[in-house]
Amino acid sequence: MVSKRVEEIVKIERPSSILFYLPLSFEPNLISLLKKLRRRKVDIFVPFIEEFTFKMVKFRLPLKKSSFGTLESGYSKKRIERVDIVIVPVLGVDHSFRRVGFGKGMYDRFYETLKNRATLIFVQNIGCCSRERVTERHDIRADYYITPYLSLKIKDFGTYATRNYNRASSYRFCNINN
Repeated sequence: MVSKRVEEIVKIERPSSILFYLPLSFEPNLISLLKKLRRRKVDIFVPFIEEFTFKMVKFRLPLKKSSFGTLESGYSKKRIERVDIVIVPVLGVDHSFRRVGFGKGMYDRFYETLKNRATLIFVQNIGCCSRERVTERHDIRADYYITPYLSLKIKDFGTYATRNYNRASSYRFCNINN
């Protein structure tokens, strides 16, 4: 379901390049969408971890396991600095739809290196949104927030989006303040 919702956004945005992630077992699996878009000649990139951040590399087989337990394509010296869409897995979001992740800040640091303002799509299998601020100003903020039951375009909701988000849906908030 998440994959179909992301595909709908991709049809609207019409990107020529997308940064996907290669999923862990608890993250939405978008591999079938990745393959479909690759066949349509969209440039597909995936993260290649380098210390506390990552660089984009072209998606190609075979995939190898990284030091963080994720799969990744092989290393490339080519520096890719522009991408149209970045799809980011999240553990949760706060009231401003900023990302709650694993605490390493890799996506935040990576996003700062881009030469353009790419569209950010946050995805997760279970919607988890805090009514309070649990992120910091440097944490990246979604343009779209996708779960199996919800697809939101964030700019329609304003800075303190959860007030409007709560009205837009009977969606339950989970507590990520602990």
